[in-house]
This record gives sequence, C-alpha cells and structure tokens, in this order.
Amino acid sequence: MSDSDGKKTLGLRGGSRPGNVKQSFSHGRTKNVVVETKRKRVVVPKPGAAKGGSGAAPSTSGSRRPAGISDAEMERRLKALQAAKAREAEEAAQREAEEKARAEERERRRAEQEAKEREQREAEERARAKAEEEERQRIAAEEAAKRAAAAPAPDAAKAERSAPSKPAPAAAPRKAEREREQRPSRGKGRDDNRRSGKLTLGQATGGEGNRQRSMAAMKRKQERARQKAMGGSVEREKVVRDVQLPETIVVSELANRMAERVADVVKSLMQMGMMVTQNQSIDADTAELIIEEFGHKVTRVSDADVEDVIKEVEDKEDDLKPRPPVITIMGHVDHGKTSILDAIRNARVVAGEAGGITQHIGAYQVKTESGTTLSFLDTPGHAAFTSMRSRGAQVTDIVVLVVAADDAVMPQTIEAINHAKAAEVPMIVAINKCDKPAADPMKVRTDLLQHEVVVEQMSGEVQDVEVSAHTGQGLDELLEAIALQAEILELKANPNRAAQGAVIEAQLDVGRGPVATVLVQNGTLRQGDIFVVGEQYGKVRALINDKGERVQEAGPSVPVEVLGLNGTPEAGDVLNVTETEAQAREIAAYREQAAKDKRAAAGAATTLEQLMAKAKEDENVSELPILVKADVQGSAEAIVQAMEKIGNEEVRVRVLHSGVGAITETDVGLAEASGAPIMGFNVRANASARNTANQKGVEIRYYSVIYDLVDDVKAAASGLLSAEIRENFIGYAQIKEVFKVTGVGKVAGCLVTEGIARRSAGVRLLRDNVVIHEGTLKTLKRFKDEVSEVQSGQECGMAFENYDDIRPNDVIEIFEREEVTRTLE
Repeated sequence: MSDSDGKKTLGLRGGSRPGNVKQSFSHGRTKNVVVETKRKRVVVPKPGAAKGGSGAAPSTSGSRRPAGISDAEMERRLKALQAAKAREAEEAAQREAEEKARAEERERRRAEQEAKEREQREAEERARAKAEEEERQRIAAEEAAKRAAAAPAPDAAKAERSAPSKPAPAAAPRKAEREREQRPSRGKGRDDNRRSGKLTLGQATGGEGNRQRSMAAMKRKQERARQKAMGGSVEREKVVRDVQLPETIVVSELANRMAERVADVVKSLMQMGMMVTQNQSIDADTAELIIEEFGHKVTRVSDADVEDVIKEVEDKEDDLKPRPPVITIMGHVDHGKTSILDAIRNARVVAGEAGGITQHIGAYQVKTESGTTLSFLDTPGHAAFTSMRSRGAQVTDIVVLVVAADDAVMPQTIEAINHAKAAEVPMIVAINKCDKPAADPMKVRTDLLQHEVVVEQMSGEVQDVEVSAHTGQGLDELLEAIALQAEILELKANPNRAAQGAVIEAQLDVGRGPVATVLVQNGTLRQGDIFVVGEQYGKVRALINDKGERVQEAGPSVPVEVLGLNGTPEAGDVLNVTETEAQAREIAAYREQAAKDKRAAAGAATTLEQLMAKAKEDENVSELPILVKADVQGSAEAIVQAMEKIGNEEVRVRVLHSGVGAITETDVGLAEASGAPIMGFNVRANASARNTANQKGVEIRYYSVIYDLVDDVKAAASGLLSAEIRENFIGYAQIKEVFKVTGVGKVAGCLVTEGIARRSAGVRLLRDNVVIHEGTLKTLKRFKDEVSEVQSGQECGMAFENYDDIRPNDVIEIFEREEVTRTLE
C-alpha cells in the first residue's frame, strides 16, 4: 500500500504553525529563530443553519443530548451558542474594518511623509542650482573684467571669441559632484534595505523596537481614536478649584494645589518676568495672579490660623458663677510678706526658704473662719525678681502691699506699686511689724503719698491695716478687708468650659519631669485633658494642689501643679485646653517656628556696619562667660536678668546658657569649651557630670541665695577690670647748667625746687610749660656720688635715658605711678 492512496495525513487543524526567521547581525553573523504563529478560527453560521439546527434539535436530542437535560434547556443552549458565534463574527468583521482603517491611515501618513520629503529635496536642489548659477555668473564676470583689462593685446579678440566655451570644464566637476550626492551613500548613514521584508524579534513580540507601550498609553490611544471616529476631539471640561494660599508657597506645591503642570506654572511666571524653578518660593501676591490666570479661586490662609481652634468664647451671664479672689502679696525684701501668709496659713514656709527670703512664686489657698476661700500668690521681694512680681500682678485680682513700719517705703515697694497700677488692680496696704518699738505707721502712710497711694486714714480710698505677723495682730482685719474688696469686685467665672490658665512657675523635676504651677483662670482643668502652653503641649497626667494632694480637677482661681508636659514652658505662658492632641502639637510647632523666625529676624536685621561697630567695641571689652542652672524657670530668668546688669563699658558678664534642672555632662562640655564656670542655683550636678568636671577642670559653684551668687559674679568680673594707674607728683627741679661728660653724655646741673628727686621715679622735661620728653633717669648724682634721692633745696646732676636735648632753665617734673584695684559698683 502506497503512502498516497487518497488518505489525508493525520494532523491538528487550526493549531500553531512553526516558521523560521533568519536574524542578521553585524560582521555577517546570522541566527535562525523559530516563531510560532497561531490562527484563530472564525466560524460564521450559514443563513439556514439556525433554522435547521433548531428544527433538528428535537430529533437528535435523544441520541446527542446529555442525560438529565430537557428539550427547553437544550434549545436555550443552542440559541446561546448561535448568539455567541454571531457575536464573534461581528467582532471579527469590526476588527477587520479597524485594521483596514489603520492600514489606510498608515498609507496616508506614509504618502504625506514621502511627499514632504520629496518637496524638501526639490527645494534643496533648486537652492543648490541657484547657488551654482550665481557662482558661475560671478566667475564669468571676473573673467570678463580680466579680459577687459587685457584688451590692447593682439590676441585679445581671439580670447574674447573663445570665452563662451571656457566654463564647460568648470561645470564638469560640479556635475560629477551632484551625481555623487544623488547616488545612495554606502556605509554608516545609509538606509538599511538589507532587512526589508525580514521579521525582527521586536516586531515578532509586537513592540516598537524594544519598548512596550503601557496600558494607560493604549487606553489613551483608543480614547483618541474613539473621539476622532465620533467627529473630532472633545475638549475636557476645566475643573475650577479653591486653592488655599499661605503667605509663601513653593512653585511645585502651587501647581499641585491647582492640579496643573509644573512646566506651565513656571512658563507663566517667566512670562511675568520671574525666572524661578519649581523648588523656589514665591510670595502670596504673585501666586494669586498665577491662580487667577489659570482660572482657579484663591482662598488666603495664614500659618497663624492653626491657633483659631483656641476660641475666645464670651460666656453668658447665666453660666457665670462666683469664684475665689486671687490675692498677690508684694513688697520689699524682708518686710514680712511670707511671714504674714504663714500666720494666715498657720504654716512655716519661711523656715524652708534659703536665707529666710522667698525665691519662687508660691501659690496657696486659704479658707477663712467665715468659710470664704482665698487664693494667695507670694512673690519674691529681691530686685532680681522684677519679672516674677510683674507676673504676679498680671494674674491677680487684689494686691496686698506689705510695708514694714520700721523701714517705710523702699525701692521694691515702689516697684510693686507701679506693677499694681500697670495691672489696674485694687490695692490693700498691710503695715507690718507694728509690734516693734521703732514702728512708725504714720511715716509709712506719709511716704506712700509721694507715690500717689492715699490710704483711708489720709482721706483716700486705699484700705490700710496695721498688722504683726509675729503676734498675729490685725490679721483678721486684713482678711475682712480682702473679703470686702472681693465682694465689691463681684468676681465670676464659667467653670463649665475648656480650661484656661497662666503658668506661675515651671521647673524640671528629676522624678516627675517638667512640672508647671498653673493658676486656672477660666473653666475647669481635669485629669486627662490635652492642652497647649506656650511652645509646649501635653496631656494632664496628674494635678497636685498646694497641700501636695492629688486632685481630679481644678476650677477657676485654683493653683495646681500640672504633670504631663513634653517640655518646660516659660513662666507667664498661657495654658489652653484643646480637643485633640494633633491640634495641640500643631499649635506648639507653629509657636516654636514663629519664635525661631523672630530670633533669626532680629539677628538678620543687624546691618554690616552695626556688626563691624559692635566687633570694634568688643575688642576693648572683657567678658566673663558663665552657665546658669536653676531649680525653676522664674529663678533662672531672674538670675539672667541680674547678670545682664553687672558690668560697665570695659567688663560684662555673658550668660552662655541658662536652664532648669540638674547640671549634666552637656553643661560641663559647654563650660569646658568656653572656659566658663557653672553656677548652680538650688540644683546639684549628677554623678557623671561631677566626674567629668573634675577630669576637665571645670568649676561648679552651688548657691541657694541669689545675693551670694550676684556678689560672687561681681567680684569675679571686677578681677577682669584693668587696674587704674594713678600718678603722684613728688617734686620739681630746675636746670641751671648743662655739662658734657665723657661716657655719659649731657648732664644737667639742677636745683631741686620742690619735693624730692628720686632715681627710680619717672621724669618729664618741661620747656615753657610744654612737655618735651617723658622717660626715666639714667643717673642721679650728688657731687660725685650716685644717690637714690635728693631733698628739696639741694643741687644734683641728672642725665636722661636716651635723650640729650636739655637746656638751661628747663624744668624737670618728677612723679611716681601706682596701681589701684577697681571694683564694679
């Protein structure tokens, strides 16, 4: 039986068909690649197929139908199959139409491109021909000019006749050159026709070169084709946005907020004359012009808007409830402020204060026998604590001015009066130490008149009470006067709102972290509240009252210690409760940045001339650098202010760093680098800091009384003062005769007219009362002997060191210098 006996070869129809593709590379290398192409079988149903199928379905259902399927189900399946085949046919037809349209579009573009290239080549040919013609004419004109110049020669006519046939040799090279240009170039820049008709790997994988188009690009292409088929491109509707515009904004951020391209924004700015890049900042006015140009709306915002969450709410009259008055006790140091408060509280606070003077603001609550609650603030009286007294007056309702009956009005008393007047709070004068024999209350009242404080006994309106903290005399009358004044003021606050208060004092506690003594002024501060205070924020971890007890909440006029801050705030900062921690953090960050910008602006405001002048001044100024660490913020502030007042135009004290809390290794490192001592006020160095200070030779001094610290720093600064040189005139001598002595030079024969002439003293030579020379004596002789001094009325011989211009009748002034140690006042 032969192989070809009418039977077809077995095989799979419609499967993949392999084909060989030959790839060509450089240097004659080739490679065969097997490429499989698959054909998709498209079945188009014949016109009568559906009917025949549907009609034949019942007859063949018995033999072909799977078990358990009804006639209706089978019919439904056949219909679905026919619909699917029809849909496939439609899709195939559509694809063919699209492919045909694409092929036509490609042909059209190719034709346009070829026409364009043909026109370009023709234009180049015309330009080249024109240039050659011009060149030919120029050469012909030059030759004609040469012939005209050589006309008298016998053979000129012959040359002129043969001239028209001369340009042919010149045209021949140009023709060859033109043919060479039109000939297809071989080598690097030629059109690679070798590969025409061959399938490359990139074409086989469907990419253009080695680059695949992304899905987004394909979708955009399909969208453009769809819009084109629908009759032209449809312009996308512009979205108008509300753009929030701060005081300054980066160009890229502005484009992002407008949802515009950065390049368009930069281009628009350049058209306005601003050469900027996308990373540069522009001001709000310029940005507003750009936003309006792009058709968006502007909403101006400020960085300070973050503080809008702290709203100043006007409380309704119905919500206000009576609150205890806040009383600040002020006066001169050692006039008995804290002693009066001790007597009222029945406590012994003075015994616990170093040196018997108050160095912090103390906050206490006292309940009187009548049941009235009073909040007291005790302020220091020392001159260094001016800012503390000012703070006390700002948060108070009533000021009790304590004046000692045996000491009368003193500097800090006057300062306290001025603070009370500036804060516009009522004042009560407590004349203390009335039990002493030297007490003179009337002198106190008279002295207060000079400062416009007229007490009731002098027909004024200011209440005055004579008291004695030692015996308890007049304390009840003082409390009655305070209660009366509070009743007149009708003090009220709303306890049912977010708390607001003032920081009286702040410190860094080793075990508890940053602690702030806060006087609540409005609302109620509760444990767990989130708050912002100055540049710090936190969550109330614990509230401790003036007796050291933990409380759950603190209402208006209640002083409490607040734990849970992230840093030590400044004394005098305002505490506000916020809804969320994010708000508190944002406000604190804004305030911190604003403070930095303010400090930077203050430094930047200095001109170059001012800097040079300051540097010139500083050349002659000696500085004593120090570091200050204190237990509380108020004390550190007071010490720094006191240090700034020490010094004069020659010496000054410079506080390199001041802080709250124990002395650490960082402080020791800074002190070592700057050669400064560390002043610790009511704090101590930790173990590692002590060891480091001993190793590096850094001096640490501890103080508990501010007087001692200020006096020590003054003494140290005085040591930097240059000693004062004083001159004491001890005698005069007149030159009678001038002699010339061999080996010595000119010697003046003198008569001591006044005082003593001394060998070791300084001398000045006066001629007609004008100083000619100042120096020292080389020799002082009496007769032939060298002497140490010559008394008045005696004659002597004098010779000057390195000076010979001496004449008779010149006067010699003899003086001595002495150094006097200076001190700072």
